[in-house]
Amino acid sequence: MRIYHNQLEKTLTQGFKPIWLVFGDEPWQKNDALEKIKNVAKKQGFDEVIRFSIDDKFNWDELFQEYQSMSLFSSLRIIEIEFINGKIGDNGAKGVNQLLALLHQDIQLIFHGPKLDAATQKRKWFKSLEAAGCFLPLYDVEGKQLKQWLSHQARQLQLTLPADVIDLMAELFEGNLPALAQELQKLAILFGQQPVSFEEAEQLVIKQAKFNPFQLIDTLLIGDLKKCLTMLDQMQHDGSAFGQLIWFVHKEISQLHAMLALLAHGTSMNDVFKQYRIWDKKKPLYQYALTNMSLHNVEQALARLAQVDLLSKTSSDFNAFILLSDVLISLYHNKLSENFSLDYEYN
Repeated sequence: MRIYHNQLEKTLTQGFKPIWLVFGDEPWQKNDALEKIKNVAKKQGFDEVIRFSIDDKFNWDELFQEYQSMSLFSSLRIIEIEFINGKIGDNGAKGVNQLLALLHQDIQLIFHGPKLDAATQKRKWFKSLEAAGCFLPLYDVEGKQLKQWLSHQARQLQLTLPADVIDLMAELFEGNLPALAQELQKLAILFGQQPVSFEEAEQLVIKQAKFNPFQLIDTLLIGDLKKCLTMLDQMQHDGSAFGQLIWFVHKEISQLHAMLALLAHGTSMNDVFKQYRIWDKKKPLYQYALTNMSLHNVEQALARLAQVDLLSKTSSDFNAFILLSDVLISLYHNKLSENFSLDYEYN
């Protein structure tokens, strides 16, 4: 059985399931799902929790012994099993089959870990686990779904948020559900059921938004330069390490240069994606960037980036984040920025 995160609460009311599978990289949903599953189990008498971490070298006999042993504290136990990387090897596959033969209602099994690739989800051992229990794959909450999630969370907190406040918070905190959930709780404490105006929300939350280099790169790839500049400004206020940031940007632009060179030599877009192992979810982002950037612009951006790196290390007279924003703009609009010198001087 497979469900999505927004179906979890309803599914938990539909009776005991011996196995839960919670896999994905989005931390808020994962923590929320595990907490809800364990809370329901504890209300049903599963008071003791035993934890294991599993990789392809794990000794499955330890798990079998625990599963079959009588507990000194509780006849009903939760066994929580974290997959380190989703790879369990041939011994793990055999171990899962043996475990499935032992299932009973005195043990609640909870497997969780990082996002599983499609090949792992199709393996016989995983499909057997899914058939015996409930699989909850976790996906990033973005765009329209993020606004729906935000509205739902606000209702649960009895918080009244106008549409423009929801739009603001979705833009500021996209990709960071834990921070967004925390800000909603803060607003609920401060305002209760009173409507929150856009101005009030802006004053309270805009400085709390936290961005990271991965979000900056994704925003760059889709050409949202206005949001890129907002992110850079906020990252500067947050004290982000510029050396680390410029490394991320250089790595990405260098890859875009190599991909554009392949396209210029007749390689298909799909073959480029395959060669650089671009995930399906990321393909639309890269397709937009590779369609709207020219090889010349990317070459010029790399040259300007090298200059920014040098200036950031040798002079304190320049705002490195502003210089980096010039580089990002030049990827799409090089004719606008190529005539402006990065090595400006204050009057």
